[in-house]
Amino acid sequence: MTTRVSRRWRPRSLLQLVLLAFLAVMLPLGVLMFQAGQALTELSRLADVSARQAVEETRRARTLGALALEMERSARQYAVVEQESLLAIYAERLEEYRQLLAQQRRLLPQDPDVAALEDQLEELAELPGLPMEDFQERLGEFLAFAQHTEAMRRATNEHIDARIEMIRARAGTVQTRLWLQTAALVSASLVLMLLFSWLIIRPVRQLERRILGIGSGARPEKRHSIQGPAELVQLDDRLDWLASRLDELEAQKQQFLRHMSHELKTPLASVREGSALLADGVAGEVTQRQREILDLIDASGGELQRLIEQLLDYNLLQHNRQMSPERLDAATVVKEVLSKHRLALSNKGMRVTCFDGPLEWHADRAATSCILDNLISNAIAYGEDGGRLEIRARRSHERLELEVANSGEPIAEEDRLRLFEAFYQGKARRKGPLKGSGIGLSVAADCARLQHGRLALVDDRQLDVCFRLTLPPAEAMAVANDDNPRLAHEMGLHARN
Repeated sequence: MTTRVSRRWRPRSLLQLVLLAFLAVMLPLGVLMFQAGQALTELSRLADVSARQAVEETRRARTLGALALEMERSARQYAVVEQESLLAIYAERLEEYRQLLAQQRRLLPQDPDVAALEDQLEELAELPGLPMEDFQERLGEFLAFAQHTEAMRRATNEHIDARIEMIRARAGTVQTRLWLQTAALVSASLVLMLLFSWLIIRPVRQLERRILGIGSGARPEKRHSIQGPAELVQLDDRLDWLASRLDELEAQKQQFLRHMSHELKTPLASVREGSALLADGVAGEVTQRQREILDLIDASGGELQRLIEQLLDYNLLQHNRQMSPERLDAATVVKEVLSKHRLALSNKGMRVTCFDGPLEWHADRAATSCILDNLISNAIAYGEDGGRLEIRARRSHERLELEVANSGEPIAEEDRLRLFEAFYQGKARRKGPLKGSGIGLSVAADCARLQHGRLALVDDRQLDVCFRLTLPPAEAMAVANDDNPRLAHEMGLHARN
């Protein structure tokens, strides 16, 4: 019930989540674009109105100056020629001046020059009714009138400049506000991007961990259900089905290996026992030709038994076998393994060179013997008839290196990368009546991994094929025993079979 309630707000599908993420991320950017458009529109309107007003006010101030000049010219001309038409022109220009000054008064309500001009207009309006002598005496008033008109024009320009500065300051304020809004809204978009990316990536990573867990064979003790789009939740359910199916197949495989190994070993033991009895003459004297056939049967039976034991070792290693480290002589272990292959080496005609002991080390005897046994078996199976087999050892405080090298056909480059894969067989032909199972080196690599060591194919100047087993010191062995590591699904080594 809690899961259902917590998921009500979540999109039902991945497509819905992506569309919602797109809309949510674009919303702050859309708001930013709208606000930027509004601010630009406001500034554009303010600049347009201010420009129109500035042009109009400048033209009016210049017109006032021209009218003042025409009024003075008409008055002075009348004082000279005394024509009534000049007074009519004077009165007309004065009236125009008065109308324009009233408009200028609204622009500069507190300007003293405008107030002075209004007073002077009243005085100048009296000139046409004065006697000529008084008229001529008062012509000097036009000088002050022109000065106040020029002062009013300068005040108008200063007012226009102040308005331009105000628009510039307003533009700076709008720009600062836009920058702050841009920072805030873009940050919000980034946060939303991160949020929705996390909502999409989190279930994908959970699925990735599930897949890696299935591929490595690891099973978590407690698994949390994926919270996310329906497609990913559905994929998680499919992975559950796949994991359970793989567990069933793994159990069936292990059961098959156990049953097959048991069923094969029982009749094989009877075949080998029967051939041994015939070779001992229990059923009567055998000829030389018959003895050769019995030896062939016994050798093939021994090889088949070895293959079955490899399958059993592989099955055992798949179930986290725990090692039992002990202090042993590596030279003694090598000689014990060589004694098992004495007859095969003799038939192969191989010259064996082994290092001298004692060489004590802390290791698992069974696992180390298994590694050496598989490496020597491979050297016999793939090595050169009448060739050389060398077993070397180097010891330091940090590790022990054992090398098994033989002459013969070098391993192909395309086989090196898959050399330690189970059931993989390279291009090299195995010599002998039986074909290998392809798990010998895989078992050997697992045994090395069991001891926190490493088995690798290395280049050798003297012989064509050389495998090197590197074993860690006793402290690492103790850690390996405590940790009980998983093996077959965690291999990172290169191997060959």
